[in-house]
Amino acid sequence: MVVVNFLNKANAADVRVYQLLDEKFKLFSGVFGASDEVLGAIESGVDFEKRIVEIYQTCRTPEQIEFNFNALQKDLEQQIDEKMQQTREKLLENFDEEVHEKLKIKDRESNDYLGKFDNWLWQLTQFYLGDYALFEKKEKAFVLARNPFPEEEIHPGPYRTGRNVEDANLYRIGHPLAQRIVQKCKALIPAAAELVFNYTGAGKTISILEPLIGKNGWLCLTNLTVSSFDTEDWLLFGGVTDKGQDLDPDQCQRLFSLTATESPQLSLTPDDTIRARLDAQLAQQQQAVLTRMSEKNAEFFELEMAKLESWASDLKESLEHELKEIDREIKETKREAQLAASLEDKLTLHKRIKELESRRAEKRRGLFDAQDAVDKRKDSLLSEIEVRLKQGIVKTELFTIGWKLT
Repeated sequence: MVVVNFLNKANAADVRVYQLLDEKFKLFSGVFGASDEVLGAIESGVDFEKRIVEIYQTCRTPEQIEFNFNALQKDLEQQIDEKMQQTREKLLENFDEEVHEKLKIKDRESNDYLGKFDNWLWQLTQFYLGDYALFEKKEKAFVLARNPFPEEEIHPGPYRTGRNVEDANLYRIGHPLAQRIVQKCKALIPAAAELVFNYTGAGKTISILEPLIGKNGWLCLTNLTVSSFDTEDWLLFGGVTDKGQDLDPDQCQRLFSLTATESPQLSLTPDDTIRARLDAQLAQQQQAVLTRMSEKNAEFFELEMAKLESWASDLKESLEHELKEIDREIKETKREAQLAASLEDKLTLHKRIKELESRRAEKRRGLFDAQDAVDKRKDSLLSEIEVRLKQGIVKTELFTIGWKLT
C-alpha cells in the first residue's frame, strides 16, 4: 500500500507536525517505515493525535504553535529514541539478512542500509570501475579518474547513491553510466574458478546457508530470455554439493551476499553426472517460468474477455432499454393519432411515428454494429494470445563455478 500526504508549507502547524514526525521521531524513515510502530511506542497513538488536535484548535500564532510543539517533542522524544534503539538492536542481532531486507531496516551504524538491488549495483560498479574511479570510503560515492568508455562522453562526477542527492549525480540502476556497466558485465565471460565463500566471518545470519557450511560443490547461472508478446529475463541458478545434494535456488543466490576468495584448482570442469544434475535443475526452473507466464497470460485473457462481455452486456442493455422506450412512445403516439379529431393533428402525429420508427431502426442497427465490434475485438484478442503463445526462448550460460562455504 502507498500513502501520499501533501504538506501545506504555508501552514505553520502542518510544517511542525511534519518535522516532528519525520525529523524527530523518524516516522517515515525509521526501523519499519510504518507509523503504527512509532505511535504504538508513545503510550497511545490516540493520545498523541489528541495532543496534536488540541494544538490545532487552541493555537493561533506561529509562536504559540512552535512553543506547544516543542513541549510535545520534549515530552515524547526520549521515549521514542529509547524504543527505536531497542527495536533496532533486537532486529539487527537476532534476525536473518532476509528479514532485514523485508523490514527495510535503516541502521545508522551500517552507513545507510541499501536494498538488495542497490547493493548489487554498487558491488558491480566497484568491480568494473576499479581502475577508472576513486571511491569514497565512508559513503557510496565516487568520481571518475578517467573515462571507462572513451567512445562516449561521460560526466566525471561526482556520483552518489541514496536519497535527496543534490550535490552530485544521483547514481542508480536507471542512470546511463550504470546501464553501460551492467551491459558490459553481462557480456563478460569469466574464467573457470572455485570461489570460497566466507560465512563464519560475515557477521550476519543467513540461516538458509548454515546447512552448507563446510561443504563444497558446483554452481551455475543461466540467463533465460522469453520473448512473446512481451520480453522477460529470468536468472536461473543451479547448484549441487560434491555429495550429490541439490541446492535450493535461494541458497545459490544467497551465497553471493557473502565475500569470497578465488581458490586455484587443477580441474574446474564438473563431470558428466554433476552437469546432468545442474541441467536438470535449470530445465525444471525453466518449465516453472514458462508455466507461470502461461498462467499470467491465461489470467490476462480471462480478464480481457470478461471486460468485453461486460461491455457488450451493458451496451446491449442500454440499447434494449432505449428500444423499449421508443416502442412505448410509438404505441402512445399511435393511440393519440387514433383519437385526434382533426386531419392536421393526425398528419402531425403520424409524422412523429415515422420519425420514431426511423430512430428504432437506427438503434437496432446500432445493436448489431456493437455486437460486430465486440466480435472484432475478440478476434483481435485471440490473435494477441496466439502471439503470446509463440514464445522465443534464448538461454545464455553466464558462468559455472566450483564453490566452497567456510
